[in-house]
Amino acid sequence: MSSSPLQTDQRPNVAELEDLAFELRRKLLQLCGTYEGAVHIGGDLSSADIFTALFHYGLNVDPTDIANPARDRFVLSKGHAAVCMYIAMAMRGFFSYEGIVDTYGQLDSAYGMHPCKVQLPGVEASTGSLGHGLPLAVGMALSARHRGDAHRVFTLLGDGETGEGSVWEAVMAARSNGLGNLVAFVDRNRQLMTSFAEERVAFEPYPDKWRAFGWNVVHIDGHDMAQLVEALDALPEPDSETPTVIIAETVKGKGVDFMERNLAWHAGSLGAADLERALAALTASREKESV
Repeated sequence: MSSSPLQTDQRPNVAELEDLAFELRRKLLQLCGTYEGAVHIGGDLSSADIFTALFHYGLNVDPTDIANPARDRFVLSKGHAAVCMYIAMAMRGFFSYEGIVDTYGQLDSAYGMHPCKVQLPGVEASTGSLGHGLPLAVGMALSARHRGDAHRVFTLLGDGETGEGSVWEAVMAARSNGLGNLVAFVDRNRQLMTSFAEERVAFEPYPDKWRAFGWNVVHIDGHDMAQLVEALDALPEPDSETPTVIIAETVKGKGVDFMERNLAWHAGSLGAADLERALAALTASREKESV
């Protein structure tokens, strides 16, 4: 994989991206099986296809030149999915996967349960308190607009955190300031930490809420790589005035049958037997999808 900014003729095709997403999930499970503490495995697995599409296809970034002012910015608003982002970045060439496995969650590690821009160069914002990522991305996009820069700012939110009022203040501010250089992904896995989303918060009609604030709304299957690629290809130009939200319908725990839509796997760890079982389930799911 090239470590230069992604050009059209360098980007992997859909089948190659699907292979990368499978490898990302496999590495994620292996880390979960070696780390003694809990990993937010459910939401990591639901967002793995999104991370793959972003870091291997959509984001204009160069792992060898992380301070390039022309780079796209990415803010992980659902900061508890940090380990999935770390692995996606490692697969893109920012740093080594082995470094993540060796130090994840340890004191002074660059790879904490939530991302820290001070500890890990290449991370654009320290996040973890839900509802803050989109406001940060709005500020970055507005700053870029004032400077006349042409890059985009991307962010990934969990649907649960969009129950926070700060999210909707940012949604309104983005449209009011004409930030067409801002792209928000929502990992719409319809689960919170201990319940299913609609049991606690009435999100639906969800896409209509974003439309009511004047955003360009794209509603896709977040596990269909072709749809993710199409959504990225169809983004308005950064100098447009309408921000875009890509609502990606996903399954928490995707790819591992005993984790899928299982509230117990919001976070957890895998012993040797469970890891073997999870890897076998992931392989079986991949083979089924390939038929």
